[in-house]
Order: sequence, then C-alpha cells, then structure tokens
Amino acid sequence: MNHPILDQIHALRAELAPGDTAPALVTALADGTAPRSALAELAAQQHRIIRSDRRSLLLLAGRCADRPVSAWFATMAEGEGAALRTLPDLGAAVGLDRRALESHPPLPGCQAYPHYLAWLALNGEPDATAVALVANFAAWGGYCATIAQALRHQYGFSDGACAFFDFFARPAPELEQQAADALGPGRLDEPTLDTAREYGLLLQGYEYLFWDTLGVIDA
Repeated sequence: MNHPILDQIHALRAELAPGDTAPALVTALADGTAPRSALAELAAQQHRIIRSDRRSLLLLAGRCADRPVSAWFATMAEGEGAALRTLPDLGAAVGLDRRALESHPPLPGCQAYPHYLAWLALNGEPDATAVALVANFAAWGGYCATIAQALRHQYGFSDGACAFFDFFARPAPELEQQAADALGPGRLDEPTLDTAREYGLLLQGYEYLFWDTLGVIDA
C-alpha cells in the first residue's frame, strides 16, 4: 500500500503534468535536427544550474536540520553533485572544455529556475518545497530519457557524453518514498498542499522557460 503522502504527491504530479507535447528542443533532438550549438548551450547552462541547485538544497537542509526532511534535501544535494561530475564529458562532446563550461555566460531564461529554487531555499516552506520538487521529477526525467536516446542514435554520442541525461532519466521511486517518509506518517494538510501546488506551478513554468530559451538557438 502506498504511503498516504505519496498518493498526494502522485495526484499533484498528475495535476501538474505538462501533457504530451514535448518542448521544441527535445523534439528536435529526438529527430536529429537540433543544432549542436543548442546542446552546447544546454550543457553550459546546466553547469550553472546544477551548482546553484546543489547549494540551494544544502541551504534547505540546514534550515530544517532538526526535521527528517533535512536528510532528504541533503540526499538531493548529493545527487546534484553526482550530476555535476558528468557534465565535463557532455561539454567535451559539444566542444566545451571545463573552463568554457564554467565561464559561459548565463541566459536569463535558463537561469530563472535555479533563481526560484534559491528563493525557495531562503523563503519557502520546506515540506511544500519537497513536495513540489518530487511532483516535478517525472517531466524532467522523461525529457532527459528522450535526449539520452537521441544523442546516442542521432548524434553518435558516447555513454560518457550521455551520462548527465542518463542520471536524471532513471526513475526515482526511492527518493519519492524517502520524501514521503520524511514528511510524516499521515496525510499532508490542505495549506501545505496548496503551497506545494503554487511552488510546483512556478517551478514548472521556469522549466518551460529553460526549454523555450534553448529552443530558439540556431546553428
């Protein structure tokens, strides 16, 4: 039997689901028509995003250090660190060495998501933030799975170059279960769910902005 909070998270995920239309860049990558310049921009922007998100998650862990959800945020931060270590191989495949990854200028549309997560790290209600993050796992993971397959079959990338997308494409039932266990044995109250929905909608909107920004990059 599912944890009652896990049922609530799944219901929120279904409510926030983006539908069947993938972002333009994901579709273009899937059919092999996306320029490598868009992939290079994606790698560079993700390098900034992952570093920022890791710090934000650690800050969230510190804000609720006396609560079980703190360990969940810390685990999420460890995952961001693992993802960061895969980016040099992706960068190399698109012509960016480590220095180029680190020095590449930010694009506002791509950096809105980590800026909002940083805001949540300072101002967000931790339980609602955890729920919103879990509810948004599936869409990002699905896009990463599509990209990982496309990079291998359409662009001839190695496993190492695809490792960043493989990392996020893996289903995360254990992280979901850990989040539910950390948030308590009973159901979440309605105010927490309402706040999680607000956070989730904004996180989702900023993720769309990320893809939209990259989707207009020409070769």
